[in-house]
Amino acid sequence: MLFSLENVTFGYLGVPTVENVSFALHENERVGLLGGNGEGKTTLLKLILGELTPDSGKISVKNGLRIGYLAQSGGFESDSTVYGAMKEVFAEDDRLISRLEEVQQTFSVASESERPALSAQLESLTKRIAARDSYHVDVRIRTVLGGMGFEGMQNQVVSTMSGGEKTRLQLCRLLLEDPELLILDEPTNHLDVKTLFWLEDYLLTLKGALLVVSHDRYFLDRLTSRTLELESKRVTSYKGNYSKYKVLKEERYKEELRAYEKQQEEIAKLQGYVDRNLVRATTAKSALSRVNKLERMETLEKPTPPPAPPRFRFIYDEKPYETVVFAPRFDLYAEDKLLLKDASFTLMRGEKCALVGDNGTGKSTLLKFLKKESSFVQHAKFVKIGYYDQENADLDPEERVLDAFWGKYSHLSQTEARGILAQAGLFAEDMEKKVKELSGGLRAKLSLAVLEGRRGNTLFLDEPTNHLDLPARESLEDALKAFDGTLLFVSHDRRFIEAIADKIVLIENGALHTFAGNYAAFLEQRKKADAERAVPAAKKEEKSGSYRSREERAKETRTKLRVKEIETRLETLETEESTLNAALAENAADYKKVREITEKLDALHAESDALYAEYETLI
Repeated sequence: MLFSLENVTFGYLGVPTVENVSFALHENERVGLLGGNGEGKTTLLKLILGELTPDSGKISVKNGLRIGYLAQSGGFESDSTVYGAMKEVFAEDDRLISRLEEVQQTFSVASESERPALSAQLESLTKRIAARDSYHVDVRIRTVLGGMGFEGMQNQVVSTMSGGEKTRLQLCRLLLEDPELLILDEPTNHLDVKTLFWLEDYLLTLKGALLVVSHDRYFLDRLTSRTLELESKRVTSYKGNYSKYKVLKEERYKEELRAYEKQQEEIAKLQGYVDRNLVRATTAKSALSRVNKLERMETLEKPTPPPAPPRFRFIYDEKPYETVVFAPRFDLYAEDKLLLKDASFTLMRGEKCALVGDNGTGKSTLLKFLKKESSFVQHAKFVKIGYYDQENADLDPEERVLDAFWGKYSHLSQTEARGILAQAGLFAEDMEKKVKELSGGLRAKLSLAVLEGRRGNTLFLDEPTNHLDLPARESLEDALKAFDGTLLFVSHDRRFIEAIADKIVLIENGALHTFAGNYAAFLEQRKKADAERAVPAAKKEEKSGSYRSREERAKETRTKLRVKEIETRLETLETEESTLNAALAENAADYKKVREITEKLDALHAESDALYAEYETLI
């Protein structure tokens, strides 16, 4: 067991945030922690980390437990370069290798009396280096940085990076530290879809336990095997990932309701018998036995139904003409950076189109560009666009919540305005607050309510699921699936894209690539494209009919042969290293043997380093 909570209660100003919470997490478990906005998930994590002390109850943590924690806004700060900051994780590996080299040099000139102690040091250091895989630190760093989107940025200074990049760097550090327990609070924020897939694959192979808070259902389904739900200050455990949890939660509620209703029927039956027969002499004894049974009965509480999720409904007054947006030829810039050259885009009435691509490729910029008519962008007659901004920039932070909505739609009565806001998840206690006082999730719901009031027949949505909890995301999905207008949206939520989109437009390498079909079909096409790129160049040439000179083909063939030779040789060297390390341990008392083996290891490491350096230039 890594940690456990027993009847833990904690609150602020005497109001409990969590109450009588009990659960444990064991070695190598993969657990998802769910809960609505403001339920107290981050508070619970801080209790586990020891940053908060419970008001009552007990928290037990394994001695010496190595925990890695990624906070929601936990950016990494450093004046070092990206690579240098990651290399700091492996300071102990550098120290061990340096120490081994020192001992090897000392051993080569040591006297016979000094060599037994040095031999023992060599054996110990060699085993520790092998166990830590210290000679492959560079490969691990480059693998993680490349996978997390920092390819070509290793020499950039960390302090010059954006907040999102610093959060990703903090996650890189945690992955390289390889803790016994990795706690991640919304790790998928700031990640594009490509990086999300890579991170999931990496975490699947990572040793240790995982506790993750996430609103990404795809992420939870792939990684977790148990789900904890924090609801109404209590934690309930469900076996299985997010999809399984949804089924089990519904079954649990129905079973508890059936048990409660059955007991209520029994109580009513017993009480009815008592009421009819207690005063009769002939039946008083049997009536008293039922009274005793009622008194002994442990009365079940009526189960609380799951909180009603917010509801959204998008309607419009008239349909536009068939070609809703038409941009036959345009260039797209973000300040002075060219994002798209000679691009074209068409959106037809009724299409639900997702814009996808890596971070920085221009998805949000394209969305804003297309929503305004210009000499490059034509809108059909009767088009009415409703736009959702992921930054909620259309909301005045100083305005009251009620005014932020009602001020835009003053034709509604106050009762109607409050009713629409309540459906979106904003209630009476929120109405007098300023917009800036709302949580991210409530601001998102307010913006969606404003979008509803717009009655647009064409919706442009920029990351509409950001900050929304899972029930709200699923409610928004249902509303957009029911919407029979036109939709163009940007989202990193793969399950959201999967549920809604019937057309995918990918921004890649400065161009737009259109895929007719849903997200699953798009991913399948991408897999096929990746497989084709892996086909040997000679076969690709034959298929496409492209021409390269004999010299170019010969050079590529030689490169491929050399890459294969290096890979084979590196495998051989790894086997030889293991054999030599074993021999070093077996012959620790034979000084001549130890010296001979260490010289071979030095030569092996030198050859290995040279091969890795050459390998990087070839691939």
